[in-house]
Amino acid sequence: MQFIRVESAGAVRTVTLTRGEQRNALNREMLQELEDAFSVTPPAEERLTVIRAEGPVFCAGMDLKARDGTNAGVSPIEKMLYAIETYSLPVLGVVQGDAIAGGNELALHCDIVIASSTARFGMSLAQIGLAPTWFLAKKLLEVAGPVKTREFLLLGDPFPSSHMYDMGFIARVAPPEKLEEEAQKLIDRLAANAPLSLKAMKALIVREMCFRDGIYHKDIDALVTQCGVSEDGKEGVKARLEKRPAKFVGR
Repeated sequence: MQFIRVESAGAVRTVTLTRGEQRNALNREMLQELEDAFSVTPPAEERLTVIRAEGPVFCAGMDLKARDGTNAGVSPIEKMLYAIETYSLPVLGVVQGDAIAGGNELALHCDIVIASSTARFGMSLAQIGLAPTWFLAKKLLEVAGPVKTREFLLLGDPFPSSHMYDMGFIARVAPPEKLEEEAQKLIDRLAANAPLSLKAMKALIVREMCFRDGIYHKDIDALVTQCGVSEDGKEGVKARLEKRPAKFVGR
């Protein structure tokens, strides 16, 4: 694989994002590689998968340079995140640096997240004229509820990992120098648990959180698509790439 590395060592499989020099921004090929990595049947000895990232940034979200001005990039990221969410064994996210937009969603679709105290999480879509899909917003509501989800989405500002912990978005926070030690404790605990129990509990939780899937939302999908193809959406992405304030006009 070109953009991720997959390693197995007995009970633990590790999937590492390897676009560190590009802040692990998600391009189409990387999305497909991640989806493929979580679309397999785990071997009998596996107990969990760990998602990590090279470099100082966990994941900066979708690679804006790869956007074509349409919503064509939405479906691949949803498919990838769904594969992680429904993977039959627990997925532990070890977040050493910032997790923004799609990177935030990647972290939150892990079953358990431990983050460095220096990491930040954010959904900056409102700042560049875009909006999350039904599937992506549903995850935020599941983990934090409507009040904090509104704050998270409508402001678009990154929150420190300590704030994410307080809001119930993530499970653990550790100082940078202790992150690997604390992550290993979680890995060891998960690996020691009964595999049939892990699979049953993972499936139970995923199924019980599917109640929003049946709600009619085609009109919401149309609004999200409109953001992606709007003048504001194109301007917002361009401004972010050019590192300048966006000039939104409401169309």
